[in-house]
This record gives sequence, structure tokens and C-alpha cells, in this order.
Amino acid sequence: MSERIGEHYSEHDSGRSGGQGTDGAPVPVPDENRRQVLYWRLLARLFDPEEQASLESASLAVVEDIGLPAALLDPGASVDSVVQRHPELAAEFEGLMAPEPDEDGVRDRAAEVRRAALASKVLLNVFASGSGTVSAEQLARWQSDAGWLERALGCRPGELRGGGGGGRTGGRGVSPTGTGVGGPAPDLSRLIPEIGPELGSIEAGLVKRMHLREVLSDPALASRLTPSMSLIEQLLRDKDNLSGVALANAKSLIRRYVDEVAQVLRSQVEKSTVGDIDRSVPPKRVFRNLDLDRTIWKNLTNWDPEEERLYVDRLYYRHTSRKTTPQRLIVVVDQSGSMVDSMVNCTILASIFAGLPKVDVHLIAYDTQALDLTPWSHDPFETLLRTKLGGGTDGTVAMTLTQPKIAEPRNTVVVWISDFYEWRTEELFESMAAIHRSGAKFIPVGSVTSAGRGSVNPWFREKFKDLGTPVISGHIKKLVHELKTFLT
Repeated sequence: MSERIGEHYSEHDSGRSGGQGTDGAPVPVPDENRRQVLYWRLLARLFDPEEQASLESASLAVVEDIGLPAALLDPGASVDSVVQRHPELAAEFEGLMAPEPDEDGVRDRAAEVRRAALASKVLLNVFASGSGTVSAEQLARWQSDAGWLERALGCRPGELRGGGGGGRTGGRGVSPTGTGVGGPAPDLSRLIPEIGPELGSIEAGLVKRMHLREVLSDPALASRLTPSMSLIEQLLRDKDNLSGVALANAKSLIRRYVDEVAQVLRSQVEKSTVGDIDRSVPPKRVFRNLDLDRTIWKNLTNWDPEEERLYVDRLYYRHTSRKTTPQRLIVVVDQSGSMVDSMVNCTILASIFAGLPKVDVHLIAYDTQALDLTPWSHDPFETLLRTKLGGGTDGTVAMTLTQPKIAEPRNTVVVWISDFYEWRTEELFESMAAIHRSGAKFIPVGSVTSAGRGSVNPWFREKFKDLGTPVISGHIKKLVHELKTFLT
């Protein structure tokens, strides 16, 4: 097959421009051939470790024909290294796989070939992750390449893999074009919900293939690690087996990741974490609160046209006091093995809300035992170091700690994050329904990840829906919105 494709390219791509041949048969458009060669090479390298010589030589000819560097075909070269040597390509990778529709409806075939070459580079570097032991340098390189793929999809680096949530950058629109080998340039932006979890899975596999303890014991190697959810999960699972330099490096990586995610979440929370204006409180009569426009408007009748002066009888000030009601937020997080992403995100989120005025935050983690982490809820780093991931799931033990904390139901919100695969389903659900009936706001959350993917027990999902408290889908932005609505 590959030999035939290579021959097909060489036969039909020597200056001919399409149309009909001497025998009346249609002649393939050269750019169509070029693009197909690049995509066939991509597929061959993704699914077959053996290099196809004819596809490699044909692809090299295509890349040289369109004026792109041969380094795009080097599987050992990262996208960073290509961009460093050819900085003019950086802008082309941005939004590469979320192309704008052609305004006149006419396909720019030459541009599609160029996009195919760049897209093939990013896709191959990310999805052909190889096998065997992974070094810290290889992991860092993959994370960088994955960042370029996220940019190409119109997202921020780290966004799809759980590095801070947030929306699309919105640099380009979504094209209705297809993704087949014979179709137009790839538009993968519509597949973001599926691509995000897949990237996370690949990254997790790379981390598991590392000799992580050896890397952590070497400060030089540890410094090459870039914090990610997959790496943090492994560090949290193995922290009790680390000591000395390895433990110090692990804590440093956890702290870095916590700080990065907290910065993103805090900006989301602070966008609207203030209450309505309280007009029952007189405005403070200071200069910074002076409402100049209203003052001028109210005193226009005092305008003296001869002196061209406005005499002000009264100053008007803006109201700045806002209604704030003390609220109690109880966050209950399933810390079993499948919920590590939620554990990390919710611990950080709880610490942010704990820093808001008049918000009383309580944090409970559980598997088959429950742990009250409230004393450390203001510090997600210390909280995570006290968690023990893994084990079974028994929400009734967490409910035992939760119920006594609901002193004023109308003033309390309980956020329960779990996949709800429980042993004692009926008993746990009845206690949750009782919280809802008491007047407290009960928010069940399936998972809290940046990719928004998570499995929820169908039995619980239906029960919560019937109760009038449907499970929030896993994206952390939705949970932030729900909490802000209640707490402000």
C-alpha cells in the first residue's frame, strides 16, 4: 500500500494542475496527493512501528516542495525545538485544528497541505508515545508537545489535561469540515471532550512508566518534571514510601501544582463572589465614593450662565456596602482511587472559599473511613498530604461526620463529590434526601475534573434527578458557578 501511494505521488505531482488527461480520465490535483501522502504517513507511524521508506521519502518531498523544514518529519524533534529553529511557525500552530471556514466556499488546497504537515507533527509527537521506561526529560518533552496540541485545538496549554480548567481561548471558529484522509484539513475542535481524557490517559501511562522514586531522588532530574494531575496522583499514592530528598522534591512538585491550579480557580471565584448592593446602609461619604455624574445632574438647576459656574448644594455618593450573609459550606469528597482528580481540585476549591469573608468551610474526605480535614481546609497542600488515596467506598461513614455540622439548614450547602458506587446505597441516599428536605442545599457532583469526564452510578443519578437535585456534570466551572450563586 505505502509503495503504491509513494508511486501515486511521484506520478501525478510533477507540475500537473488537475483537470482531464489525454484519455479523458480525471487527473488528481497535486495538492490532494501531497496531503494524502502526509496523512498516510501519519497513520502508518501511529499504527505500525516499522518505518515505511516510500512514505517517508514521499513526505520529505512534499515538505520540501511547500517550503517547510524537514525537521517536521523527525520523530525525535519536539515541537518546541522546531519552533525555536523556525519561530515563524509558532503562529501557524495556534488554532491549527480549529480552522476558520473558507469565506468564499473555495478550498485553499495549498494551505490544507501546509496544515496537514504541521498537524501531523503535533499528532504524531503526542499520540505515538512509544514503550519502555520514560525519563523525566521525555515526560517534559511530551507535556510540551501536548501543550502545542492544546494550542492547535484553540485551548490553553494544560487545559485539557487538568491544568486549571477555563474555557476555550476562542481564537478561531469551528469549521464544519471533515477529518478523513481524503477530506479537507482536520478540524478536531469538536472532539475536545474526547481528546482531553485521552491526553490525560497517555500522560498517566507515561508517568507510570517512569522510575519515579529514582527521579525524585536526583534533584537535577526532579527539576525537569512539570507538575500535572497524573504526576500528582502518583506522588500522593507513593508519598508514604518517600523520604529525604525524594520526599522534599515530591512536596515541592505538589506545592507547585496546587499553586498553579489555585491561581486559575481563584480568578474564577473572584469574578462574582460579592453580594447585591445593600442600599439600607448609607454610603460612606469619602471622595473615592463620590458619584460625580449624579452630583452634576442633580445640581444642574444651580447653573449660573453669566458666571459659567455650577453651584453644588449637595454631594451624592455611591453605595458600596454589599449584603453578606454568613454561610456554611460542607465539602465531602470521595478519596477512593478513581476520584483523585476530584480530591485535588475540591481541596483547592475549598481552600479558596475558606478565604472568603463570612464563609465557614468544612472539608471531609472518605473511602471506607472518613477524615475531617476542616482544620487544614485553608491550606490545600497540607490537606493533600493528609489524604490516603485508594481503597473502597462507604459514604455512610462520611455522613456520620457531615450531619452534626448542619446546624442551620437554610444557611448550609453540602457538596458531595463521588462516583456514587456505594455498598450501602439505600441507606446513604435516604440520609442525603433528609439533608435536602431539611432545607439545606445539597449538590451532588459526579466528579470535578478539567476535562469533565466521569462515571456516575446510574441508580444514584436517577434518584437525585427525582429528588430535584440532579448530579452536576464533572466540569469544575459548573461547581464554582453553583457555589457562587448560593454563597453570594
